[in-house]
Amino acid sequence: MSSQPTQSTGAISSSRAFAERFDTMVANIGKVIKGKDTVVRQALVALLSEGHVLFEDMPGTGKTVLARAIGATISGENSRIQCTPDLLPADVTGSTVLDRSTGEFTFRRGPVFGNVLLADELNRATPKTQSALLEAMAEKRVTFDGVTYDLPAPFFVLATMNPIELAGTFPLPEAQLDRFQFKLVVGYADRDAEVEVLRANQAQAAITALEPVVDIPQVVEMIDWAKGVTISDPILFYITDLVQATRSDPALLMGASTRAAEALMRASRVMAASQGRDDVLPDDVKLLADAVLNHRLLLTPDAQLREEQVSAVIDRILHRVKVPQGLRRESSVASDSSTEPLVATS
Repeated sequence: MSSQPTQSTGAISSSRAFAERFDTMVANIGKVIKGKDTVVRQALVALLSEGHVLFEDMPGTGKTVLARAIGATISGENSRIQCTPDLLPADVTGSTVLDRSTGEFTFRRGPVFGNVLLADELNRATPKTQSALLEAMAEKRVTFDGVTYDLPAPFFVLATMNPIELAGTFPLPEAQLDRFQFKLVVGYADRDAEVEVLRANQAQAAITALEPVVDIPQVVEMIDWAKGVTISDPILFYITDLVQATRSDPALLMGASTRAAEALMRASRVMAASQGRDDVLPDDVKLLADAVLNHRLLLTPDAQLREEQVSAVIDRILHRVKVPQGLRRESSVASDSSTEPLVATS
């Protein structure tokens, strides 16, 4: 996308400036995604913590529009892959083509070289093609014919899977699911939000008129800023205790990995900054625990027979693991802000 941001938020000089820019991005996306503020915020947290998001949701709930809205908001380049069984790895990463004018082969870049990539119905692609995308996600680069090409920054993948029509699909194994930082569900809009969607799209699709509010260098600045948010030892131990508790819970056959703990740590830093704070509190971790852990855990056969849900197990672990105390701290956001300061809870 070549258009320039319509609004400049200035350089980030404090966590308050980070939160203000973050809220500006949320509000802009909210012009086309109605009634889904939590999902929008979590998706932006993933973007700014250099993660990727997997959506398992019904068709038509706004996943594609959300991806386009994020790309438009950050003045980034959007790309999309409609996954099918005949999709080849080169259709994702790119391939060499013959330049007839010079008689030489040149590399033509594939969709992974966009800033925001939507991989629609990822489980319909073959394992070989899935692996090509997941390798690019992990390495942030593509190697073809012995030459390595770096992917742009930011590089953000939103992949979707439908929970229905599973005939002929290739489910992602647990090792590949672990590559996604979040698993989110958009869900159907409520009555008022759905009416707002209809109003916004009466004349034309609202997404076509969405203007950027930040540019790519500003997004990179936010990513770098969030890495400096303080995360104390008690919070690191809290994250570790949560992850280790999943490995010993009797309802779980497979617990969360160390990669999950790292993902929760990175995301919690961005969540804290988005609230205008310079340090992470336990509530930041709690707010993101389900999105980070849900797709990484496997129920035992007995738990499946009891129809237990992974989310319920995570909630039980959050109540069982001791929360570090003495971390109550006022938010650095101005008192007249609509953002309420988070505090540690017991």
